[in-house]
Amino acid sequence: MIHGIGIDLTELARIKQAQARNSDFANKVLTDAELAVYQQYSGRRAIEYLAGRFSVKEAYAKAYGTGIGAVALHAVETLDDPAGKPVLTKHPYPGRALVSISHTASLVMTEVILEEAAQ
Repeated sequence: MIHGIGIDLTELARIKQAQARNSDFANKVLTDAELAVYQQYSGRRAIEYLAGRFSVKEAYAKAYGTGIGAVALHAVETLDDPAGKPVLTKHPYPGRALVSISHTASLVMTEVILEEAAQ
């Protein structure tokens, strides 16, 4: 059974500006594992990755039902599986969490679905 669904749209330009204004922005948003992946990228791909992970955290908080202020950014981690599929590897909800990330030239859209644990 679905517990919550959250979606988010994030402008790539906004994340690029945030990182340019504050070089510590990526450290505040990304977990250590996400940061290690981010540091392998440069240019547009780095911004897409950072924006995507930020957007996942926003969508997750909406699905969780609390909003971003109640879910710590480092409490939610999304890494890719060997096939390149994003997977929520760390999060506070006890059930199953599914994620999807999609990019356009200027936006990243994410969706998170939280399912109740099987009983």
